[in-house]
Amino acid sequence: MDAFPAFFPLAGRTVVIAGEGEAAEAKERLLESSPATIRRLKGDDAKKPISYQGAILAFVASRDDAFALAACAAARAAHVPVNAVDRPELCDFTTPAVIDRGEVVAAIGTAGASPMLATILRHDIEVRVPEGAGRVAALFRKLQTEVREALPEPHRRRAFLRAALTGSAAQAAISGDMEAAERRLREALAKGEQGLGVVQLLDARGPAELLTLKASRALAEADVLVCDAGVDPNVVSLARRDAERLAPGMVTPAQLKALVEEGKRVVRLTEGPVPADDLAEAGVVVEILPFAANS
Repeated sequence: MDAFPAFFPLAGRTVVIAGEGEAAEAKERLLESSPATIRRLKGDDAKKPISYQGAILAFVASRDDAFALAACAAARAAHVPVNAVDRPELCDFTTPAVIDRGEVVAAIGTAGASPMLATILRHDIEVRVPEGAGRVAALFRKLQTEVREALPEPHRRRAFLRAALTGSAAQAAISGDMEAAERRLREALAKGEQGLGVVQLLDARGPAELLTLKASRALAEADVLVCDAGVDPNVVSLARRDAERLAPGMVTPAQLKALVEEGKRVVRLTEGPVPADDLAEAGVVVEILPFAANS
């Protein structure tokens, strides 16, 4: 990872855009749906550190090299991170290609190496993110404290949220009926509805780029990973970083059954054909994940 992605909260914050022209206008359009206050600077005002006081970020957009250099220096003197359009040597950060769904924001960056590639990748991902995704995130943020208090155990909370994200509450939020969405989510929480645990088996010899969407999602949702020594590390890297990791010799079918009964999702990564029979005989709910799209 050559650059670390970070999200800056914008509510109640100020963002400075220094300069004139289409590039400056493009930065303002990028931020127009945000809750930030946009401060535009031109001429000599952009060269004064006091003009950047209190800002969280600054963008400098100008064809004038001397102006860009002076504006960047002024922003840094005010301890404000700065991005200078088309001048990577002056940048403290780069601007990613952004997918904006309100509460849900995705960003694709190439550390300034290829903005066009970032834009192409953004379009590929954008079609998979529904317009209402931000409303779903807003719903879960509003009820976050209630969910945490009702389900203090992390794996049970994840199981509930996993089920809720594909349930009627989320569908209501996507369609824009937030009142119904809140009511349905609270009803589900009161009933204690949550997804069942399962053991998912995956032949993970690789390569990772052939992984099916279903297998990739299973890795992202796993509470526990049981990994053979010879599995492709690039496949393992797709799993949740905070998932519990167990070696095959540390768990028996009975122990896996206990994890499933707790509501946990276990992904068993093997370096060959998946051994399902012994688990099924022990009464473990098992799902075999296809690796490649044609498998």
